[in-house]
Amino acid sequence: MRQKPLTRFPSFQFGNLKSKIQNLKWAGVLAIVVLLVRSVGMADAQQPAKVYRVGRLSAGSPGDPLSKGSFEAFRQALHDLGWIEGRNIALEPRWTGEKPESLRDLAAELVRLRVDVIVANGAPMVRAAKEATTTIPIVMAATGADPVAAGFVASLAKPGANITGLSLLSAALDGKRLELLKEVVPGLRRVAVLQNPDFPEAANRWRDAEVAGKSLGVRLQAWKARNSQEIETAFLATAMSNTKALLIFSDPSVLERNRARIIALAAKYRLPAMYPWRLYVEEGGLMGYAPSLPDMHRRSAYYVDKILKGAKAADLPVEQPTKFEFVVNLKTAKQIGLTIPPNVLARADRVIK
Repeated sequence: MRQKPLTRFPSFQFGNLKSKIQNLKWAGVLAIVVLLVRSVGMADAQQPAKVYRVGRLSAGSPGDPLSKGSFEAFRQALHDLGWIEGRNIALEPRWTGEKPESLRDLAAELVRLRVDVIVANGAPMVRAAKEATTTIPIVMAATGADPVAAGFVASLAKPGANITGLSLLSAALDGKRLELLKEVVPGLRRVAVLQNPDFPEAANRWRDAEVAGKSLGVRLQAWKARNSQEIETAFLATAMSNTKALLIFSDPSVLERNRARIIALAAKYRLPAMYPWRLYVEEGGLMGYAPSLPDMHRRSAYYVDKILKGAKAADLPVEQPTKFEFVVNLKTAKQIGLTIPPNVLARADRVIK
């Protein structure tokens, strides 16, 4: 019987098949690797960045123009440096409001929150923060006290502990303010000084101002102003004396909160007055000479930036202002019957007409 021929199947090229299988295996491995890389990348993308907490101690209230302007200048400077609220930084501002005695409690609260740095706006705030912690870095935003004499730092060049920042040079400032008053008021020999004696640095500030006054041949008369009633009494006493001008010390707890009343009383008694900040003059005061407060608060943000990036407060030198603002309000001068000499006006950074 004749056998049927075997069915012929296409011949396989086993070498090519083996290569294809091997290629498929490598493709699978590569796909797995790609998936793993993508998953790791997604995990990294989903991993939240550390959010640093920055505490801030201030006198007054957030709605006051002086406080608000300083805070916004600080916040904007942080933003410009890449610190975005809600993304990599959280601000924890604390204000004393009507209770300046709450400073210690507010400082202790920031320590309990474990903030990464505390910004202290003024000598009382620095002192409260210093008493609350020796480990959390503290940045002085604008302190009128001599930070060495006050015991805040070992030296300006090498602070040596957990405090650094900016100092206002109040002693030198008061000397310049008295000098300007003497140029504006002919024959000036006596100047009343409005100050809050309960302000922590009041005694040192008065001593330095007296030294400056003696060098200029000007006698100072201190008037206490712990509250609004004492402010009224001080102006009445000044008007009844032979005092021809007034110097107002900076004090966020009393004098800055009552600045509208102080400006009005100076106009009422026709007293040439020198104020501690530009805002007083913009609000109707006669003259102001000081560093730019917003600039100092902007500069404090640079200290925060360096500290959050690993720098130690002990190694960051304390800075002193190099730019000062002299502002004159000619409208107020006219109101109190005072003529500002042309050579004084020529030195003004801003003249309000």
